Amino acid sequence: MEPRHGSHLRKPAPGRARISPGDRYRFHSEGSVPRGAEVPWWGRVGAPQFEGLRSSVVSKLTDVPKRILIGRALRSDRLGETLLPKRIALPVFASDPLSSVAYAPGEVLLVLSIAGVSAYHFSPWIAVAVVVLMFTVVASYRQNVHAYPSGGGDYEVATTNLGPRAGLTVASALLVDYVLTVAVSIASGIENLGSAVPFVVQHKVLCAVVVVVLLTLMNLRGVKESGKLFAIPTYVFVAGVFVMIAWGAFRGLVLNDTMRAPTAAYRIKAEHQGLAGFALVFLLLRAFSSGCAALTGVEAISNGVPAFRKPKSKNAATTLAAMGLLAVTMFCGIIALAMTTKVRMAENPATDLLHNGVAIGSGYVQNPVISQVAEAVFGKGSFLFVVLAAATALVLFLAANTAYNGFPLLGSILAQDRYLPRQLHTRGDRLAFSNGIVLLAGAASMLIIIYGADSTRLIQLYIVGVFVSFTLSQTGMVKHWNRHLLTEKDQGVRRHMVRSRAINAFGAFFTGLVLVVVLVTKFTHGAWVALLGMCIFYATMTAIRRHYDRVAEEIAAPEEGPGDDLARPSRVHSVVLISKIHRPTLRALAYAKLLRSDSLEALSVNVDPAETKALREEWERRGIDVPLKVLDSPYREITRPVIEYVKSLRRESPRDAVSVIIPEYVVGHWYEHLLHNQSALRLKGRLLFTPGIMVTSVPYQLQSSEAARQRARRRQEWSAPGAVRRGPAEQHHRAERAPDQSAGQPSDRSEAPAAKD
Repeated sequence: MEPRHGSHLRKPAPGRARISPGDRYRFHSEGSVPRGAEVPWWGRVGAPQFEGLRSSVVSKLTDVPKRILIGRALRSDRLGETLLPKRIALPVFASDPLSSVAYAPGEVLLVLSIAGVSAYHFSPWIAVAVVVLMFTVVASYRQNVHAYPSGGGDYEVATTNLGPRAGLTVASALLVDYVLTVAVSIASGIENLGSAVPFVVQHKVLCAVVVVVLLTLMNLRGVKESGKLFAIPTYVFVAGVFVMIAWGAFRGLVLNDTMRAPTAAYRIKAEHQGLAGFALVFLLLRAFSSGCAALTGVEAISNGVPAFRKPKSKNAATTLAAMGLLAVTMFCGIIALAMTTKVRMAENPATDLLHNGVAIGSGYVQNPVISQVAEAVFGKGSFLFVVLAAATALVLFLAANTAYNGFPLLGSILAQDRYLPRQLHTRGDRLAFSNGIVLLAGAASMLIIIYGADSTRLIQLYIVGVFVSFTLSQTGMVKHWNRHLLTEKDQGVRRHMVRSRAINAFGAFFTGLVLVVVLVTKFTHGAWVALLGMCIFYATMTAIRRHYDRVAEEIAAPEEGPGDDLARPSRVHSVVLISKIHRPTLRALAYAKLLRSDSLEALSVNVDPAETKALREEWERRGIDVPLKVLDSPYREITRPVIEYVKSLRRESPRDAVSVIIPEYVVGHWYEHLLHNQSALRLKGRLLFTPGIMVTSVPYQLQSSEAARQRARRRQEWSAPGAVRRGPAEQHHRAERAPDQSAGQPSDRSEAPAAKD
């Protein structure tokens, strides 16, 4: 029978350097737990059930406002309740292309105004080209949603068929474009609202950021609730535009009324008169590329197929077709009415718009095309004019919701593929991808601040990313159909595949051509910024994937051999940190004995000789059978002496493991955290970087923590502060993923009695 240093200690193995008797106190008395302990702490009912009691001060202070603004947490099994019917999905996913008719026609006229009013007669032909492009893209994406219903959209198509580099290029383009969608839509909405409310014009950056915050809060509440809010103004806007087109056509064709925009009497001072040949073609191509802003957001439906109700692909395809038909009808109708009412637009209205031969000056506010047309058709100040103006401003704010749905979902998929941090795959309290929503809001706010909420400057950065994703996605679809045609034998299915391939091939050619036009005509006007953003996203995601792959390779378990023995230390030495003798200390010592380590000792730091002397005397009086070692600290430090001592144990026996046990007590009120230091956290942080060191916290709940536990029970539906969630998400076809390599460690905000206060 091996001799023991107490009922709980094994004899140190041969070769183990002992601590000299003069450096520590040895006690061999039995019964290290105080008398009168009714029930062992590890057997008490409810002892370990203190969820959320170690939350930080910030969490406790922000928990109630968070619930007021965002709402109560939803269970994962309620995810199905957030799926969208077509009537809600249309305004949620298609609000961007539908609302773009509020500024896309104006962008066309602004570019044409460079050559003067005479160039306006090209606008109908540009509208026709935009319509053809819209129908081509819609038809192409209807093939996508049927072939890839899992929600990866362009990213999944490009990755599967063209490889990971093409997929990353598409993802980078989409992420940039989603951010620009929020910035452009909100900036344009602020400018529309500013024509009626001067305060908004004077503080448009602040107002734009406030709108971003409001949209963020609405989306954090969950897509279904925000979708209901967005549906009403979107449908009012669409109905208002159609009423305007119908009433304008009736007045002009049936009643033969003369409708005039407020700028009809103005002349435009052309920057370049008499353009011909290449210069004219370049101008028309630039105007066409500006009109292509009407196509932004089309891909959001294919990216958001999982958010639709079943049958998902069919509902998404129907919504896509409805969106395309509505958008082109409104776009063409507004262009036609703008020509009929003689709307005049200029890039620099203060100097280029002339009234009676004189520049109108800097005090003039140039209203959008849709506002001028509505004034001519309905009459300024009329009920329908006011309704349409309000709906236009509101729907431009809500158009950013397309990005609020697409960006977080794409970010979640990229996080699953280890191209973005895993936190972006985490669903929040309301089953939304909260981290992605907040990231999008921050990036869009930064752009708004940098560009002063100027939609004209922001639009120059726009649509580059969209057409990059369009082109690569359609090219990938052509390869997809080619691959399936090699194995498909059914003639009916083959005919359907051939037709789909032809549609996607034409879409790839057309969108690729438009991409070249956009890059050539807009590069110096701001497209280079979008390209730079894409490169930054691409490089960042590549670096993140490389890191995750490196970590996965480093921690992978061996496929053969006794893998468990490779990770097993020769011996384990336990060290319990002590400052004074109280209940948390005795609980930690009792727990340490249960571990049956090869050696066990208590460790204290001498920063106050009187307290240290009292500790030794109390230790001896109680007869605690655990050796006590006291470390001197001339500079009154606590962390460094402990770290150095633990490292010395490792140096003596590199194959051994050291377990540092820290007794802690848990408080229940936020203000109690302010009354105690956080030395345990600092010590743990340092120990994490020391190989072979294990850290164990032994909590002791004070009476105040019971009150906190009762509060937590009363709000069971709420999430525990700091809780980490993995979101239930639709699975999609992916390359095999490495197992999750992150080892979580509970966040600890408790106090360490082992350290001196």
